[in-house]
Order: sequence, then C-alpha cells, then structure tokens
Amino acid sequence: MFFRMLRGTFTRQWKKLLMIAVTVALGASIAAAMLNVMLDVGDKINEELKTYGSNITVTAKSQAVIDKLYNVEDDSGETDYIPQDKLGELLTIFWANNITDFAPVNDSTVMLDGSEVTLIGSWFGHRLEFTKKGTTYERDTGVTNLRSWWDIEEGEWLDEQKLDGDAFAMVGSALAKDKGIRAGDTITVEGKKSEEKLTVTGIFESGDDDDSRVYTTLSAQQRLSGENELVKKVEVSAITSPDDELAVKAARNPSLLSGDEYDLWYCTAYVSSICFQIQEAIPEASASAVRQIADSEGKILEKTQLLMTLITFMSLIGATLGISNLVTSGVMERSSELALLKAVGATNGQVTLLVLTEITITSMIGAAAGYFMGCGFAQIIGRSVFSSSIDMNGMVAFIVVVLIIGVTLVGSIPAIRILLRLRPSEVLHGGH
Repeated sequence: MFFRMLRGTFTRQWKKLLMIAVTVALGASIAAAMLNVMLDVGDKINEELKTYGSNITVTAKSQAVIDKLYNVEDDSGETDYIPQDKLGELLTIFWANNITDFAPVNDSTVMLDGSEVTLIGSWFGHRLEFTKKGTTYERDTGVTNLRSWWDIEEGEWLDEQKLDGDAFAMVGSALAKDKGIRAGDTITVEGKKSEEKLTVTGIFESGDDDDSRVYTTLSAQQRLSGENELVKKVEVSAITSPDDELAVKAARNPSLLSGDEYDLWYCTAYVSSICFQIQEAIPEASASAVRQIADSEGKILEKTQLLMTLITFMSLIGATLGISNLVTSGVMERSSELALLKAVGATNGQVTLLVLTEITITSMIGAAAGYFMGCGFAQIIGRSVFSSSIDMNGMVAFIVVVLIIGVTLVGSIPAIRILLRLRPSEVLHGGH
C-alpha cells in the first residue's frame, strides 16, 4: 500500500516534484562546484603566486646572521658563499616535490662600454643532476620560471640546454636602449678576474631595477668575478600551506614544540618547515621566507575560501526556502487526500513518513544531477580562473548528500507542522 501510494504521488504530482528536484539540483550544483574548487584552490593560488617570484631566500649562514642582527645588507664587499655542489640537496628534503623551481643568484659589478653595470649570474633552463647515497635526483631549474613576468621585447629566453657553451646573456630594456644593444649582438664585459664576450639572446623588460642589468649564465659570472663554484644566494619557489598558530609558534623556535606538534609541523608544507628542512640539508645555509609573498598566499587563500563558503551557504539557504515553499504548497493541495488517510486510520507518523519519503527520493535525484552539474561548473571555474582543471574530490559527493538531506529536512519542517495539525473532520467536512 505504501509503495502504491508513492507511485501514485509521482504520477499525479510529477510537476511539483520536478520543481523540487530542479531546486535541489541548482543548490547541489553550486555546493559541489564551490567545495571542489575550495579543496583544490590552495595549490592553484600558490601556483598563480609563484609567477610573481620566489617565496624563500637561501643565503650563507654567517651572512644571514649579520643581516638579521643589523637589519642591513652587507656592503663591505666581503661575502660568504654557499658551495655550489650543495644545491642538489634541495632535491632531497621531505618537501622537495613542493619546490617548483629554484635558482642561484650571484651579482657583481662589471664594465660595459666604459660604464659600470650590475651583472647577474644564474641558471637558465639548467639541468641539475645530483647523486646521494646511490640515488640520482634530476630537475630542470632556473630563473625562466622565477622571472615569468618578464616581457621578452626582442630575441628569446636564454636556454642552457639549447645553446653551445655558456657565453650568453640577456640584457634589460633600459640598458639595451642606452647602449644600443640588440638581440644577436656580442657585448664585451670586464669583470674583476677576466673579460668575456657574451652573445645577447634576448632583450627583456621587467618593470624594475633588472631593466638596467645584464643576466648571464652562472658559470660565466663566476669566471668574471672569481667566485668559482660559489653561490651568494638561492631563490626558491615552493608551494606552501598557509601559516596558522602552529606555524607561527614553530617559526619562533621549533625546539619549543611538543613531539606531536613537531611531527605535524615538520610534515606540513608550511614555509617555515620547508626553510627548516633546507637548513638541515645545507648546514652552511640559512633559509628565510619572503614574507610579503608568503603572507599574501595565506590571506588570499583564506579570503577565497571564505567567499566560496559564503556562496555555498547562500545557495543552500535558497534551496531550503524553495523546498519549503514547494513542499508546503504540495501538502496544502493534497490536504483532502492526506486527511482521508488519517480518517481511515493512518497515524501522523505514517503520513509524515510518506511525505518525507517522496521529498527525499526527489531530492536525491536532484542532488545526483546537481553534483555532476557542479563538477562541470568546477572545471569551467578552473579553466577560466586558473587555466587548469580542478581535481575532483570524492569526499565532496558525500558532503553534498549530507547537506541536501539537511536542506530537505529543514525545508520540510513548515509542511510537516501543517500536516500534523491537519484535522480530517475539518478538511473533509469543511469545518462542520
């Protein structure tokens, strides 16, 4: 009898139930889209921010102590260095896969056409191979990704793997204009230890002081300055988790953490834990976060997730109100039928169960359709905003089902109250 009545309801009331399913599908689709994006947005935002440069700087430990004590950079000309052969250790730390790119950065002053200019030596599309304890690590690294905002006005990026030799350079647009340098020209630079003829592969515009500088390969800069196999600074770009109370506490002094706190901090991709692991791998170095970028990542992520949470919450409120109106009107339209059920012996619980079963089945159909719609919306958001796909999280399907059940029950409360107050004698006999 119960299932016969369910079938009858779906046959007679299909338009009303379809409206409920559509209302639920819209709410579920927005919830599914926002939740999938929210759970994947952390890495996407980090990847976007990585286009604005490194978020970790690695320097020689003694130099970092001087800078920290006096809050200035040492201009004495005497600089401590990191051994170049230690840079491969960056590939061995626990969070090595979160390090998206890194590059050594050496600067020195050279003479170019009778003028002093700053020469920067670094890696460009460099293939780093490092072997430790029988394991070989490989990674393509360099400033190509760390300076991805550069606009190449003429020529192309310097690429060590495509060029024969290392006597190549890229010249900033302001310096190129001042000296009349074009891509393909050969410039002669005189350093502290030698003179080099460098072929210009490209002219770039950075929008900052680099426009007045020359960038060359690390090996060429080292020959010019005499800093063979030595590195002044390493810029590191890493995907990190936003700082929380534990990260702030650990950044002050990791030794103050309890055992469980230390394990959690060490195994979470906080910028402080990555810096700590870099210092473990390279004892001669000190790693510090570029706070402007690291802090921005956390704030942007928190605001983005808050916005998506609010959108999800508002969509569910809208679905709840829609369900409430539709179910209430449906109960009122069927008041004679439901009153008759009560008159022939059906209890309030049995009638309520019938109505809730109808609404729940309809809602689950709408939720299923809405979930798949939401997955499609999430991909549209990912492609439009982040130019990449969104990874679907299986947990979202479970969360959406729970939310829709909650929305359905809450939205049905007004209708259930009307149903419980329904008196067969009043409905069937017009109150007489």
